[in-house]
Amino acid sequence: MFAYGAHTVCDRNNFVLDVKITAGSLHDSVVFDEVYQSVKQKYGKPKRAVLDAGYKTPWICKQLLDDGVEPYMPYKRPMTKKGYFKKYEYAYDEYYDCYICPENQVLEYTTTNREGYREYKSKCSDCATCPSKEKCTQSQNSTKVVTRHIWQEYLEKAEDLRHTSYGQALYATRGQTIERVFADAKEKHGMRYTRMNGLTKIKSQVLMTFACLNLKKLTKLKEKLGLLSSFIVHLFSKKNLSFSI
Repeated sequence: MFAYGAHTVCDRNNFVLDVKITAGSLHDSVVFDEVYQSVKQKYGKPKRAVLDAGYKTPWICKQLLDDGVEPYMPYKRPMTKKGYFKKYEYAYDEYYDCYICPENQVLEYTTTNREGYREYKSKCSDCATCPSKEKCTQSQNSTKVVTRHIWQEYLEKAEDLRHTSYGQALYATRGQTIERVFADAKEKHGMRYTRMNGLTKIKSQVLMTFACLNLKKLTKLKEKLGLLSSFIVHLFSKKNLSFSI
């Protein structure tokens, strides 16, 4: 599908803080560094970050936790074939640095690949006669390989935060914050489709749309606080007007 991606950050009051426009084929996690650094530079380091599942990677968890930012991310379904053991069914033994399979056999560490994953392999003799082999591996040499990222502990810390009652309640607010921003932009401001082509033009459209959303939000907030009249006078006063010809 020919599309663009708008990687957007908002605060708890739905004000859009920053957005980066990319090609639709670019994965969310690739853009995170640029968005995060931009937000830190403009507004300072946040205390908490609520992110979509597309940003749930070891590097992003490590970067946030090392910065003292608590990441709250959703559950991500294991990418395992139907009928096979899930990865969480292989127990990791931190003391001996090995995995224990569902049949209580040891998978020992062998090497670390270029992608940063530590590989744990079983013995051929153990798997050849295993009654659960069909649910474990299709390897021709009867070997099961389980990988573990070198920054896996950061993902596990993010999982611990997700299971807290505070984390669950905080993640649920996405429905009233960033999801509401996207819903308003698509349904009321024409961002479901684009009639333009090119990152520069799309960026102009998206920035203008989010600026309008922020102004609408600010106007409603001022009205709620009884400050709307003074805000309008200030907005349209001569000292705040400028023209380009």
